[in-house]
Amino acid sequence: MKGKVFKYGDNVDTDVIIPARYLNTTSESELAAHCMEDIDPDFAKNVKKGDIIVARNNFGCGSSREHAPIAIKASGIQCVIANTFARIFYRNAINIGLPILECPEAVKEINPNDEVSVDLAKGVITNHTSGKVYYTHPFPESVQEIIKSGGLMNKLKKEKLNG
Repeated sequence: MKGKVFKYGDNVDTDVIIPARYLNTTSESELAAHCMEDIDPDFAKNVKKGDIIVARNNFGCGSSREHAPIAIKASGIQCVIANTFARIFYRNAINIGLPILECPEAVKEINPNDEVSVDLAKGVITNHTSGKVYYTHPFPESVQEIIKSGGLMNKLKKEKLNG
């Protein structure tokens, strides 16, 4: 996966990722249309499939709404890289198949609009703008399978169909 970086600071909470006023819908495209609008009003019109969010500490804090990672994924973001994630957001992201990586060195050095690629299997983040390469722990194979399947429910459905 390779894309342009949208960079944010500390404590980007789920109310900012998808404001509560839009929680009356389950439409992924509707959630994507309002993703990040309270912190970055132009996000939805500028994001492209394959882009990447980079943030500092405690990304996804706040309420446990699954709408937040769904809105991010539906917007076209392929991966979120942060120093740390809120625990429930981390689990919700994996459950819906949104790859998230913790890599403080990359977060410190990657800038907005940099072109970055991520190799999830190897845990390698490459900043094509600066030429720097960062290493993080790859997900275990079981988690990689959930992400490849597009989320936990899709993985379980696939397993049920195959056996």
